[in-house]
Amino acid sequence: MTSLPDKTARKLGLVIDLDVCVGCQACVVNCKAWNSGGYGSSLADHEPYGDAPEGAWLNRVHGYEVVSKDSAAIVHFPKSCLHCDDAPCVTVCPTGASIKRSEDGIVLVDESKCMGCGLCAWACPYGAREMDPSAGVMKKCTLCVDRIYNENLPEVDREPACVRTCPTNARHFGDLADPDSHVSNLVASRCGQDLMPEQETRPVNKYLLPQDRDGAEQMSLSGFVLADLADPSPSGLLGWIDSALSKL
Repeated sequence: MTSLPDKTARKLGLVIDLDVCVGCQACVVNCKAWNSGGYGSSLADHEPYGDAPEGAWLNRVHGYEVVSKDSAAIVHFPKSCLHCDDAPCVTVCPTGASIKRSEDGIVLVDESKCMGCGLCAWACPYGAREMDPSAGVMKKCTLCVDRIYNENLPEVDREPACVRTCPTNARHFGDLADPDSHVSNLVASRCGQDLMPEQETRPVNKYLLPQDRDGAEQMSLSGFVLADLADPSPSGLLGWIDSALSKL
C-alpha cells in the first residue's frame, strides 16, 4: 500500500466553471490527443469501429437537462481526476503504483508498477480512473505533468491540454494552496464547491456553479429552481445532479 504525504508544497489543480462550459468536447479531444503521445503509454482505442468499441479517456463531459413547462436549461459537467488530498485510490494500491506527489499534490500512476487489478478504480468515488484495454494498466488525468514543467514549450503552453484548448475559458489551472493565485481567487469569489464532499476525500479541483440568469426563477422542475445552483447543496454537486435526474 502507498501512504499519502502529510502535506504538499503546492496543490496544483483545476477550477471548472459550469456557468460557461458549453459541452463542446474540445477539452476531451485535446486531452486524448496529447496523452496519446505524451506521459506513459498511449491511450488505446480498441476496435473503435467494431461492435464492442473500447477506449481510455482521461476527461469526459456529461450533459444534464433541467426542464420546466416553458423552458429548459442544460448543465455540462466535465469529470476527471480531482487529485484529492485524501486519495483512496492511492492508499488502496497494492503495488505502490498510485502515488500523490509531495511537491505539487498531483496524483499519478507509475505504469511500470501497475498490475491492472482495478482496486483504485473501485476505491475512487468519482469514477475518474479507466483501464486501458491494450496496455492493461490503469489510466487517469495527470494534469499534463509532461506539459506544465516542460521548459521546451512556450510559457503560455505550460498548462494542461484541456485548459489550453477550452474556447470559453471554463477551465482554469493553478496552485490552490496559494491564496493569491488566480484559481484561489475564483474559488473565493464564486464559492467554489467540492464534488461529493460527503466522501471526505478533500478534492483539490473545484467547481463553480452556474450563476443566475434573467428569468432563472422560472426554470423550475418539481420544486427545484435553477437559481438554487448558486447555493451549496449538503449532498454536493453530484447529489444535485442525481436529484434532478430522478425527477425527470
